[in-house]
Amino acid sequence: MRARRIPAPVLDALLIAVSLLDIWVHEQSDEPLRRAAALLATAALTLRRHMPLPAFLLSLPAALVTDAIFAPLAALYTLASLNRHRVLLVAGALALAACDLTYWHWPDPGFADFSDSSDLVTVTYSLATATAPVFLGQLVQARRELSLRLAEISQAREHERELLAQGVLAKERAQLAREMHDVVSHQVSLIAVRAGALQVATHDSAAREAATTIRQLSVQTLEELRHMVSVLRAAGSRPTELTPQPSLADLRRLVDTSGIETELHTDLPDALPAPLQRAVYRTVQEALTNVRKHAPGATAVIRVRYEDDTVHAAVVNTAPTRPALLLPGAHHGLAGLRQRAELLGGTVTAGPAPDGGYELHVRLPLRRTP
Repeated sequence: MRARRIPAPVLDALLIAVSLLDIWVHEQSDEPLRRAAALLATAALTLRRHMPLPAFLLSLPAALVTDAIFAPLAALYTLASLNRHRVLLVAGALALAACDLTYWHWPDPGFADFSDSSDLVTVTYSLATATAPVFLGQLVQARRELSLRLAEISQAREHERELLAQGVLAKERAQLAREMHDVVSHQVSLIAVRAGALQVATHDSAAREAATTIRQLSVQTLEELRHMVSVLRAAGSRPTELTPQPSLADLRRLVDTSGIETELHTDLPDALPAPLQRAVYRTVQEALTNVRKHAPGATAVIRVRYEDDTVHAAVVNTAPTRPALLLPGAHHGLAGLRQRAELLGGTVTAGPAPDGGYELHVRLPLRRTP
């Protein structure tokens, strides 16, 4: 169990009381100079926390003219516990030892006689007495710094544990988001597509109305699922870590970084709806990916235009000039593009071009028919 620390005012009062007791025990003289020096050293203890060096200097005369040296020792200890300057501390210890070895009696000051070899014991005792508070103060300072370092290490470990927990939680949320995106969203998309097909094919007004309702609810559910997936992916992350949704403004960068010799022609009005922009971007992205995989060395032409309230995006590539590598693939790219276009009321056509290349064309109406 950790012991409670003595409050600073209480400790200061105790030091002053002990210093006064030291004066009462060791200073019996009625000389005003000696008593004033001793009382000045005691009063200097009140300054030891905020001005340790002046407090020590004010206490030195007491060690020079009296035998009451508790106040100078306490002041030197405080200076050593708050100061890192080793030269200053050594000088303070030597000054205190010198004052302790020197006796001053007005008007006849004198100095200790060291002619006898036994006086070395006195010198050793004075030096040990003066250096003890220095070592003790440095030890307390080192303990204080060690406690601060241990507290910092504990905080760092706690922060590391929090980051680890957040990482695990983010991984679980990302996995859940992937499951929702790959499974649930796919199934809901199929429901919407089948409902749209039933809406067009049936001649029964009740069945058509039911199919329309199913499709509208499926599209609404799909949008909510996508929002939930984005929330799950964003949870536990900073906003700057999220990947922004692409738009038509990113087409040029997509073409430039595709590694395919491509011509890009765009003629679109401003402020197209964001779903239409994403659909066109994903169409071009999928087409360029297929060119890289299945038509090495081919060139491509991309035309994106707006006509009769419909956005037309066509990607046509030439025949490959090198054999295509066998790369693994799930063959879901075109199916996903068709599903996305159908949800927006559009169509996707794809097939071989007359020159041996391949053509992909998507048509997206500006206003989707329910």
